[in-house]
Amino acid sequence: MTPERRAFREKIRFQAGERFAAGEKTAVIAKDLRVSVRSVERWRRAWREGGTEALRSAGPANVPTVTNDQFTVLEEELGKGPAAHGFEDERWTLARVQTVIRRRLRVSLSVATVWRMLKRHGWSWQAPARGALERDEHAVELWKKEVWPWVNASRRPMRPGSSSRTRPGSP
Repeated sequence: MTPERRAFREKIRFQAGERFAAGEKTAVIAKDLRVSVRSVERWRRAWREGGTEALRSAGPANVPTVTNDQFTVLEEELGKGPAAHGFEDERWTLARVQTVIRRRLRVSLSVATVWRMLKRHGWSWQAPARGALERDEHAVELWKKEVWPWVNASRRPMRPGSSSRTRPGSP
């Protein structure tokens, strides 16, 4: 969430706080501020316990768990290649990066969080630089010519008629 958005939402909570002090009902406040009743109830509870200060923004909800310094270390480790970390081939997968983060940085992240973190730092998935050695180009071309047209063919033969089952000429 951007700082502007956070400030806007905080302003709405402060408006709700003023209305709590005036004794207005939760449903009226929710309707006027265009927020859910549950949010207003949560804000009212916080307001009762801590006053207007309790409605202040607490900052971003998700602070990155890997600092920029740690990410620099991670990039150095990834630069060494998967084999240097005990993997049998030269492919980095999210699960492998997750393992390196856990071993080297002592931080436990989900695979989805690893992907978001890498993407945020400008990393992207990569396609192989070359095709598989086992690929048989002749067999692929044969399949494209003989099998694919049959697989790709329409399920029903095209013929004139109506799509309605009640009209004559419909299939």
